[in-house]
Amino acid sequence: MTGGSAGRTLTCMSAPLADPVEHYDLLVLGSGEAGKYIAWAMATSGKKAAVIERRYIGGSCPNIACLPSKNFVHSAKVAHYASQAAQFRLPVATGPIDMEVVRGRKRKMVDGLVQMHEGRFAQTGAELILGTGTFTAPRTLHVLTNTGMTRMLTAETVVISTGSRAAIDPIPGLLEAQPLTHIEMLETGQVPPHLTILGGGYIGLEFAQAMRRLGSEVTVVERNPRLLHREDEDVITTLTGVLSREGIEILTSTSVERVTGRSGSSVTVHTSAGEITGTHILVATGRTPNTDGIGLDLAGVTLGKDGHIQVDEHLRTSAENVFAVGDCAGSPHFTHIAFDDHRVVKSVLLGKSGSTPRSTKDRQVPFCLFTDPEFAHIGLSESEAKRQGISYRLAKLPMLAVLRTRTMDESEGFLKALISTQDDSILGFTAVGVGSGEMLAAVQLAMSANLPYTALRDLIVTHPTLNEGLVYLFSSTPPR
Repeated sequence: MTGGSAGRTLTCMSAPLADPVEHYDLLVLGSGEAGKYIAWAMATSGKKAAVIERRYIGGSCPNIACLPSKNFVHSAKVAHYASQAAQFRLPVATGPIDMEVVRGRKRKMVDGLVQMHEGRFAQTGAELILGTGTFTAPRTLHVLTNTGMTRMLTAETVVISTGSRAAIDPIPGLLEAQPLTHIEMLETGQVPPHLTILGGGYIGLEFAQAMRRLGSEVTVVERNPRLLHREDEDVITTLTGVLSREGIEILTSTSVERVTGRSGSSVTVHTSAGEITGTHILVATGRTPNTDGIGLDLAGVTLGKDGHIQVDEHLRTSAENVFAVGDCAGSPHFTHIAFDDHRVVKSVLLGKSGSTPRSTKDRQVPFCLFTDPEFAHIGLSESEAKRQGISYRLAKLPMLAVLRTRTMDESEGFLKALISTQDDSILGFTAVGVGSGEMLAAVQLAMSANLPYTALRDLIVTHPTLNEGLVYLFSSTPPR
């Protein structure tokens, strides 16, 4: 023993060890459509890639959005068929809908989709990290895993794929009423006796019709003068008529002033048109990007005024080697657009030297509303053409003239196309009717390949099919 240490025990104190830094070629924050496909492509090409996902493996689409909602819609359509069985001389189904069965069918599908995604991660070699990731520096993420561990990750390239969530407007009492969003709606185990839906857009109308067919009284409150207010008048008139005939109450030009009560028991929506008292309230008034609280300022990533990440036509952000894709980047909020976002980024990361990468500039944005009948569209609409002063020839055909619809007793709606007056190119196509979404791709292909409308007019299409209607439609095109 020496010096002042005589008679004492010496303890060596050291600073706590920091988490070791793990480096990747690619890190993706969020496992949505674009992000997961980028990770799978990079891993398959031999890169070290990982995806950080907080909760929903595969993103919103297979878990809480597109596919579950269409599963829900299909259950409602089957219930509707059963209620209309008398016209087929079949016994009419009676009794209430067992929502636990409807929910169970949806959950079974989701479980299968999650297993499929887990298998794809294993197959490609992309690492799936379940946890919450936040930026602490450029291309540096701190991850708190769902098992309680912490990891510090860096990468040569980072892709932000955090998606969006339902927006809750700052209406007095609305948040306190604990309203449903699409997530909770898909998990309901009961038929709401009276469902009030705020918003007459895509999500609101799909759920309005589905829940009405499953047995709910439904009221839709829309602040604009019309449902789907950006669409053509004939589209709006047809769909509004269908929903009204099914017993859905529609209030347009109606603003919500406050909400009292609680969703799930009794809730009153106080509007400019009076009070609506029901048992449940569903908010479907828009989406907000998931860009707050993840340290984007520390990553050097710039946001726009609306909260979306600012990107260029190749989806690059303001930060070097950082991309943003899907809803959070302000791309049109469709899964198929997010899939194209992945192709844009992949072409930048894996494209051949000297080749021109894909771009989001001037790309086609097809969409489909999955009401019954469906509404599908690609390209220029009549209202857009009139606003922009673009001349066109109009071809229009009632769905009743598509003979397949007569075999199904589903002849509501119409087909229409806008044809250029300068040449025979197709400027836009709209379909309202059974199977409209399945008819869209043929027209879209012709448009993307710059084929004249006559290419569809002169096809020999199997009879009787819905796509045969395209022959009839384009045969009615006025001459130049």
